[in-house]
Amino acid sequence: MGESATDLGFVAAPSGVLVLGMGGWIDFWQKTDKPLSARATEAARAGGGHIRDHLAEAVAVAAAADRPLPVRATSRPGPFYGRPTIAVLEVGLGLPWTGTVDVAIGDLPVDRCGMVLGDARALDSFTGSGDEAGNGLADLSYWGLHARAACEVFGGTPIGRAYDGGPRGWQDLPLAHAQELAHRLEAWIEDHAHGRGLMVAVDAHTDHHLARRAGRDHPLLAGSVEVAGCAVLGIDWDQGDHSMRHRGQRAYGQVYPVTLTGDASGRAVLRWTIPPYEGANGELHPQG
Repeated sequence: MGESATDLGFVAAPSGVLVLGMGGWIDFWQKTDKPLSARATEAARAGGGHIRDHLAEAVAVAAAADRPLPVRATSRPGPFYGRPTIAVLEVGLGLPWTGTVDVAIGDLPVDRCGMVLGDARALDSFTGSGDEAGNGLADLSYWGLHARAACEVFGGTPIGRAYDGGPRGWQDLPLAHAQELAHRLEAWIEDHAHGRGLMVAVDAHTDHHLARRAGRDHPLLAGSVEVAGCAVLGIDWDQGDHSMRHRGQRAYGQVYPVTLTGDASGRAVLRWTIPPYEGANGELHPQG
């Protein structure tokens, strides 16, 4: 099987600045001395560019403020598990392209917590995994060796893709109830198997969690969430593929080029390219 193209939907950039960044770090910018939108606007005015603070990284470009921006991905089978992985991510920016060659604006690692694509100003209010849920709700999931036995006692339904051994649980619970039920599950596994063989997670309804939840059943784990009135796209990453290929990120040179280019209609496109996996011997890994 070779490469295939998939439409991932649309995002909006009413501020006129679009950001592609590491999903696990988007809320980090709120804690710095200059918000993400200010840094992104500076980069966009300079023709697009890479921004970084500590481990948080993103690229920012100018985009049309008055229309939806289409997002498309070319995928290929992953080199380790055969699941589709992104080879090229493209965003139509809705602006005229006057260049004659592609323009390199930086590079990005693949974040273990996924990537986020959206309006710079909207992302100033993006809530991450450690933030409070805006709606007071949470999802509770559990999995592991003793999940079947736990289900007989507590109930719960499959969450996400249905497969043997996959997580079960409940969605859209009041946060306090989810936490209380998690404590009961943890107490039960302590009595049942000395605390081993069952993992329990409570995920508050942050923007980060809801974006990942929206993409659970998508082949490329892509899902949309509304942030500050704007459609923002979250792209999760297969954890097996990340741990085998992208682990270490920038510190180990696992970064991939981001360019500005033009399409056949003369419109500007943001492109992030992840080349085929190169094995330990320097040869390209077969892609199916």
